Amino acid sequence: MVGKRSGSPDPKRHLWVLGLIAPGAALLPSQLVLRTGSEVFWWIGPILVLIVIPVLDWVIGDDGSNPRDEDYELLSNDRYYRWCTYLFLPIQMVGLWIAAWMWAGDDLSVVDKLGLAATLGFVSGIGINAAHELGHRVESLERWLSKIALAQSGYGHFFVEHNRGHHARVATPEDPASARMGESLWEFLPRSVIGGFRSAIHLEGERLRRKGKRWWSIHNHILQAWSMTLVLFGSLVLAYGPAILPYLFLQAAIGAALLETVNYVEHYGLLRRRRPNGNWARCSPRDSWNSDRLVTNIFMFHLQRHSDHHANPGRRYQTLRTSEEAPQLPAGYATMIVLALIPPLWRFVMDPRLLAHYGGDVRQANIQPRKRERILARHMAAA
Repeated sequence: MVGKRSGSPDPKRHLWVLGLIAPGAALLPSQLVLRTGSEVFWWIGPILVLIVIPVLDWVIGDDGSNPRDEDYELLSNDRYYRWCTYLFLPIQMVGLWIAAWMWAGDDLSVVDKLGLAATLGFVSGIGINAAHELGHRVESLERWLSKIALAQSGYGHFFVEHNRGHHARVATPEDPASARMGESLWEFLPRSVIGGFRSAIHLEGERLRRKGKRWWSIHNHILQAWSMTLVLFGSLVLAYGPAILPYLFLQAAIGAALLETVNYVEHYGLLRRRRPNGNWARCSPRDSWNSDRLVTNIFMFHLQRHSDHHANPGRRYQTLRTSEEAPQLPAGYATMIVLALIPPLWRFVMDPRLLAHYGGDVRQANIQPRKRERILARHMAAA
C-alpha cells in the first residue's frame, strides 16, 4: 500500500462530518431560494453532485494518506466514525418529510417540484451508500439502520444482493452489477437493475429454505426492507395526500439510477483471474476501479477506495486504503458519472485505460458478449 503517513491516526478525522452535507442538501433548497430569489436552487442536489463536487475534486486533488496498520483496531473501534453514518439517517428522513410537505402544497410550480424531487433523488442515492457501509457490518443495530436508509429509495433488496451476490461474483460475467467493456451505461442499467432484483430474490429464498423458513416470513430480509418503504411512503401519503406519490416514485428512481451508475463506474471491463481449476480467483485490489479524490471520498465515506473494500469487505470506511495495485480512474466518481452519461466520451477515456491495466491484452477484460468478436478483432488488428 502507498500513501503519505501522518502522525495522527486519521488526518481526515474532522472532515467526515462534512458527509452530512449530502442529506442536508434536502433541507437547503427552500432557504437558498428564499434568500437568493433564484429557483435554480430547487435543483441543488444535481448541482452539488454533478458540478460543485467535480470542480472541488479537480481543485483539491488526491488524498494520498493511508491509515497505519498499527492504528487499525483504534480506528475500527472509534464510535465517532459510526455516528457520522448514523446521523445521516435522521437528516435524510427530515429532508424527505419537508420535501413531501412542499410537494403537497400549491406554492411551487411543477418544474420546481421536479427539481426538488431530483435533489431528494440524489440524497436517496447517497443514502444507499450510507446503507452500503452499515449493511456490511455484523452488528444487528447497523444492519437494521442499513434497511432504514434504503427505505427512501425502495431499493431494499440491495441489502441482500450487494452483500451475498455482488461481493461473491464481482468482476465476473455472472455479476449483473459489473459492467462489461463495450457496454454503455444505458445498456447496463436495465441489466443490473433486473439482474440484481432476480439475484436478491433467489439468494434470500435459498437462505430461508436452508433455515426452514418460508418466503412470507418476518425473517425475510427483503420483505423487512420493503416493509419499511411501505410504512414510510404510506405515512407520507396519509400526512400529505396521494398527490405526492409521483414525486416519491421519481426521487426513488433517481436514487436507484445513481447507485447503478456508480456500480457501472466501479468495475467497468474488469475481470478476475481464473485459478488452474477453473474457479475464479479471490477478489483482489486489481479488480475494482479506484479513485483517491479527497472531496468525493469524504462525501461518499471512502467508497472510491473500492479496491480495498472488495479485497477486504469487513473494513470500516475509515480504515480503507489506497493501493498502487488498483487501477486508477482519471477523476472522482462524481466526474465519472458525468462521463458515463455520454457513452462515446466514456469509451474514449476508459477503454485505453482498461487496456493499459491489462498490458494491452484485451482478452483479459470482461467484454460485452455480443461485441466480443468485434472488440477483439479491432484491438488485435491495432496491436
